[in-house]
Amino acid sequence: MTRRSLTVLTFSLAAFWIALDQLTKLWAETALVGQPRTPILGGWFGLVLVYNPGAAFGLGTGFIWVLTVIAGVTAVVLVVVALRTQNLLWSLAVGSMLGGAVSHFFDRLLRGDTLGSGKIVDFIDYGGFFVGNVADIALVGAAIGSVLMSFFGVPFSSPERPKPAPTQK
Repeated sequence: MTRRSLTVLTFSLAAFWIALDQLTKLWAETALVGQPRTPILGGWFGLVLVYNPGAAFGLGTGFIWVLTVIAGVTAVVLVVVALRTQNLLWSLAVGSMLGGAVSHFFDRLLRGDTLGSGKIVDFIDYGGFFVGNVADIALVGAAIGSVLMSFFGVPFSSPERPKPAPTQK
């Protein structure tokens, strides 16, 4: 694939994850508000609406504005990385990371009483261990894929091709 097509793929995948995450959160805020946990697969999973003011596992509660800045900076860094990716597998991972990060940034920026004071909408309960959302699935999947690609030495970009030697006349 060309660098341009990889970039289009990366940003298209990010847009997909953003749309899917935001649409499922809108659904959750309509269908699950005031409802008790709905078990799925014998209680292994469930649906319950939770607003998370912190980071993973509720860490950082009380520092929403710091988390908002971190999410914004992460999104910008991932855009730069996306523009440099030259490998299909890495493009998929970066696109998923970018989509999850941007969607969380939107929550932090826009889902609060004031700009930058928003909480993350979580609704997928993992057997009582934690509650997450679709963006978390994208982020964790991309992180696992990135670790595996790094472990197996999958190159992030194509090696530089040597320039041809100047011809002698």
